[in-house]
Amino acid sequence: MNNTPKIKVLQAIRQGLIGGGESHVLSLVDAMDKERFEPVVLSFTDGPMITRLQEMGMRHYVIPSLKAFDPSCWKRVKTLIQEEQIDIVHAHGSRAASNLYIPTRMSGRPLLYTIHGWSFHDDQPFLQKQMRVWSERLLTSGAKANISVSASNRDTGVKHFSGFRSTVINNGIDLTRFNPSASQNNIRQELGIPAQNTVIGYIARITIQKDPLTLVYAFKKVLEQHRDITLLVVGEGDMKEEMVSLAAAQGIASHIVYQPFRGDVPALLQAIDIYCLPSLWEGLPIGLLEAMAMRKAVIVTAVDGSKEIVTDRQNGLVVPVRDPAALATAISTLHTDVPLRTSVQHAAAVTVNQHYCAKGMTRQVEDLYRDVLDHQN
Repeated sequence: MNNTPKIKVLQAIRQGLIGGGESHVLSLVDAMDKERFEPVVLSFTDGPMITRLQEMGMRHYVIPSLKAFDPSCWKRVKTLIQEEQIDIVHAHGSRAASNLYIPTRMSGRPLLYTIHGWSFHDDQPFLQKQMRVWSERLLTSGAKANISVSASNRDTGVKHFSGFRSTVINNGIDLTRFNPSASQNNIRQELGIPAQNTVIGYIARITIQKDPLTLVYAFKKVLEQHRDITLLVVGEGDMKEEMVSLAAAQGIASHIVYQPFRGDVPALLQAIDIYCLPSLWEGLPIGLLEAMAMRKAVIVTAVDGSKEIVTDRQNGLVVPVRDPAALATAISTLHTDVPLRTSVQHAAAVTVNQHYCAKGMTRQVEDLYRDVLDHQN
């Protein structure tokens, strides 16, 4: 019998919605070795992720805050760390890290920071980018260990910060949940999508990062050549209204089906043929890995993270950013070239099974926890 006390880990994430970072946390806490570790989850908003944690029987807290570096929540975070007797704090994303930076220092606990993509980007106004770079420098230098979810994200950190160190641990997903052979509800039937249509899936936060407007322009071009095709848009975000309005103005609304965020992502993925992620930047996109695990043909833009996973015409198609014509050509190619689509579908599933499994990811994270604590004592 193992009498060694469990290592208590606080997993902290910005919000309780279901997105890439939140899916990552759910996979991580589910796969952790419960004989050696006891995970507790902290979110700064409520949402579907909290419901999922309740279903999993996972202990969790919500401390409301919508701002980075928000002093109004720091006392409550510090109290939580102390009362729960947390051994190690693991922040996911810059917003969560910014509100754990001071409380962990005050509590004398080590902070780990997983960078799910940097908060600064080349298309930001100069001052905004400089402030984001400054805050990321502070967070990464203050953490006992940093985790980069992709090698390209690590390289960006090395380029911007002298002395930056991080361990690359690729995101992994639950291959039992994202299993293309498992039976799922018939989403096409539920949503009235013709069985013979090719379905393009856009399952994402509808924000500038995921560039929804380029997708609308591209889809209009596709419909000029092919009519037996449907775009399924699943998600919410500050650009959803603009996306819906643009599609209506382009006269293609009747070919698009909109759904809010849903928890039945495997069933949604089973309903589509092609997964489209026209991002302007990425860390290592979990939604993409989930689609590939479900043996879907994928189209991504040539950005960090995505191009690390997808090689053009081998396990998906890669197109330039903000290029509706190239995106339309890629969609039409996969719609009409069935042998190519079948080939990239199978290669996509092999890629994820070999390199992006949640259990393998979790073992690497656990090793890092032990290493940090060994150096702490």
